[in-house]
Amino acid sequence: MVSLKSIKLDSINNAKRIVLKVGSALIVNPKTGKINASWVQSLVKDILFLLNKDKEILIVSSGAIALGKSELNLQNKSLKLSEKQATAATGQILLAKAWKSIFEEVNIKCGQILVGHSDLETRRNAMNTRATMNTLLKLNVIPIINENDTVATLEIRYGDNDQLAARISQLVEADVLILLSDIDGLYSEDPKNSPEAKFIKEINNITSEIENMAKNTQSDIASGGMITKIKAAKIATTAGCDVIIAHGKNKNSLLKLISGGKHSIFKANMSPYNAKKKWILSKRNKLKFVKIDRGAENALISGKSLLAAGIESSSNSFNRGEIVDILSKTDKLLGCGIIAYDSEEINIIAGKKSTEIKEALGYKGRDEAIHRNDMVIN
Repeated sequence: MVSLKSIKLDSINNAKRIVLKVGSALIVNPKTGKINASWVQSLVKDILFLLNKDKEILIVSSGAIALGKSELNLQNKSLKLSEKQATAATGQILLAKAWKSIFEEVNIKCGQILVGHSDLETRRNAMNTRATMNTLLKLNVIPIINENDTVATLEIRYGDNDQLAARISQLVEADVLILLSDIDGLYSEDPKNSPEAKFIKEINNITSEIENMAKNTQSDIASGGMITKIKAAKIATTAGCDVIIAHGKNKNSLLKLISGGKHSIFKANMSPYNAKKKWILSKRNKLKFVKIDRGAENALISGKSLLAAGIESSSNSFNRGEIVDILSKTDKLLGCGIIAYDSEEINIIAGKKSTEIKEALGYKGRDEAIHRNDMVIN
């Protein structure tokens, strides 16, 4: 057991929100096809250390298909799509059960979230997914996330949890993404084939040269090698999230990492907040807008969210999750942000108090039409 009182790795020490991706090669014993329980127990104790340092943790966990294959005695068979989906359905229950029982040993609650491509790539669905994850974190529940392989088709799935973890990191505005795998970082060449391979500790820009270093070093039961990790790093660093690749085979591998253990780190060149601000500005469409009253304008200037009560009117052309301009009574552009309602709904609740939204719409919507964390003010 690694003894540690403080976090020695700056990217993790400075982080508030961390996404941890665990590969199949770690969580599933390749010989038995069962959960590697003692390894998971050691990881959970490492996570407890971070939680006690006021870090928020989300886990992207592989392993469902590998567990399902073992449960159904299909390890050595080439599977059709429907058979893969059946193994995922069987294995997902085993995977969730294992996480739940082991977290319970240290009195931590966890919740399962299965996501499909549309849950992250469609703005309306992505907002719902993000809200669920944020709510779990507020309730001190650790989200355990996996792709919903039981219904996903080859054409509309991520296919590997490295890139899924990167999209989750982007969605929840994580500060750092940790990819624990059977690979300990990036090398100039495949170290298994070349004794001249040099270890690359820090990457500040993912160039074509860096991409060419990625060799497909897939393990027998994992679906992601270094190529997928480079792709994941490009997604996450663009969103302001550092990405760390570290070897996770041994017990307490997370504690070893944060105590300064071997790893490669892809550094983001801006914070998650600034990356999100840049993205919001890039999606502006002047034809989509809300007009607000003077009181709401003053509230925005002081850093508050935009409530329905402050909206006077809107355009008729936007859907929930889109970027809309925020205009003053005199059509002055005040800023822009991610709207939480469709334009039809805004027209119904404009000028109404938060307590009146449920009666107006027939359901309880969000108090904020545009949350302060989802807007950019001029």
